[in-house]
Amino acid sequence: MNKILVIGAGAMGAAFTFPLVDNNHKVTLTEPYNKDFQKKLLKKNKFHPTLKLKLSKKVSIKKFSSELLNEKWDLVVVAVSSIGIEMVRQYLKNIKRKNSILVLTKGLKFDQNINKIITMSEQLSKENQNLNISVLKGPCLAKELANKIKSYTVIANKNINIAKNIGKLISTKYYKTEYSSDVKGVEFSSAIKNIYSMIIGSGEGDNTASALFRKSLDEMEYLVKYFRGKKETVHGLAGVGDLYVSAVGGRNSKMGEYLGKGYNFKIAKKKFMKNVTVEGADLAKEITPYVLKKIKKNKIPLMHALLSAIAKNKKLKINY
Repeated sequence: MNKILVIGAGAMGAAFTFPLVDNNHKVTLTEPYNKDFQKKLLKKNKFHPTLKLKLSKKVSIKKFSSELLNEKWDLVVVAVSSIGIEMVRQYLKNIKRKNSILVLTKGLKFDQNINKIITMSEQLSKENQNLNISVLKGPCLAKELANKIKSYTVIANKNINIAKNIGKLISTKYYKTEYSSDVKGVEFSSAIKNIYSMIIGSGEGDNTASALFRKSLDEMEYLVKYFRGKKETVHGLAGVGDLYVSAVGGRNSKMGEYLGKGYNFKIAKKKFMKNVTVEGADLAKEITPYVLKKIKKNKIPLMHALLSAIAKNKKLKINY
């Protein structure tokens, strides 16, 4: 039995507790960003409103604090939103124990101080380079994981043996893990696929969407290599695998569908997806200042078209 802390009680963080419990670990779930949500979980006897099921009785739900984080954990899992990463970083920079950390959060950040786009793991380690961080990405829908539908993900660490050790802790018959040493490639692939799923969703029909899918892979390869990852990683679970799940049905592809029908982003968001988080759009706003300025349009025309449409709130124009 291992002692594991999951930071983030949203859909994915909560779903992640299921394979951990099935592996007989002692699991603690905490929510640093939305404290009211954590209270509701306790009041409703651990019924998760997004997953539509109860969490295991074996999962302990505790208030987030620096004291909790500094306990001795065999694994600390970070499953907050990309917005919540900064809050977690503030706690991790002063952590006293060298716990093994696994980041589930997908996203990128434009760091204006150094004029670079950085990954979630790089943001977490900005003021503490001694953190032992691995990342987990791939085509894993939270509801399917919670219902124990067979799912596959990839764990990345520059030291692949560390990734494999984490895999032994979390893998089950229904939750399979692969491994990679290409941390940047895995993180960039899993983030930018949200933008490309919007582009694919904008296609006029399946024929158009399939062509956009192929062209999206070409651009993802270019971008991953540009940001010093391995372009082969795009063809793995964090790239094409995750892109497929997002493109065939999800919030990003749905927004892309509205953009393809001629709505600008603000109108589409207000009219059809007012209370829905569209990760691809949030990411687009984050990286637009860098990408449009630093990377030539002829290298990534699809990405340029999408970023320009959202940044300028204009109709999406893609030359198929």
